[in-house]
Amino acid sequence: MRETGHDPSGHRSRLRQRLLEGGDDSLADHEVVEYLLMTAIPQKDVKPLARVLIQKFGSLAGVFNAEPRALMQVSGIKETAAAALKIAGIASRRLAQSALREESVLSSWQALIDYLHIDMAHLTHERVRVLYLNLQNRLLLDQVVSDGTLDESAIYTREIISKAMAIGAAALILVHNHPSGSPQPSRADIQVTQKIIDACRHLNITVHDHVIIGREGHVSLKAKGLI
Repeated sequence: MRETGHDPSGHRSRLRQRLLEGGDDSLADHEVVEYLLMTAIPQKDVKPLARVLIQKFGSLAGVFNAEPRALMQVSGIKETAAAALKIAGIASRRLAQSALREESVLSSWQALIDYLHIDMAHLTHERVRVLYLNLQNRLLLDQVVSDGTLDESAIYTREIISKAMAIGAAALILVHNHPSGSPQPSRADIQVTQKIIDACRHLNITVHDHVIIGREGHVSLKAKGLI
């Protein structure tokens, strides 16, 4: 039945039918945002607002990863709408992370890269995280260890090793992002990574890789032969 109350043109009904009957690509990115906003702002045409959000935050991932305070700086976005967008981001990250817990991270490398891109590619600040793995290279813990510039003061090697030993991790993967968009490693990135590898080696903890994430893609220091 066609809605008439808050959908006189039938636009919402058509959007819903496309969603229900189509595949993953049935809605454009701004329409995904629009549909989420429809549930939070039922009495308003939210299509223009969805386009504004995509433009402001750069992409669907940018909208989903935006802080609620940043979202609410956009005229028309209140707490309910910000919460709807935030929970969509949380759901997408948890779904991506669940694949990493079910099998070896090393054998599901693309799933790892997808997860990291969802969570980090659109950050406007630099974030350093450590993925702790068990003997089967399954994810034990994904821990953010620093928000800021990657340098020797940002990554506390002893804390990383202590956490690895406390949770029984046998290996780890270092990850950080470049807000500039380019994932190409700096000399400091390589030097800090090597120091962590050397420290972990003495305790039989393997550092599999250091992955750098950017909007333009990702770089594996191991794949480039830099570690």
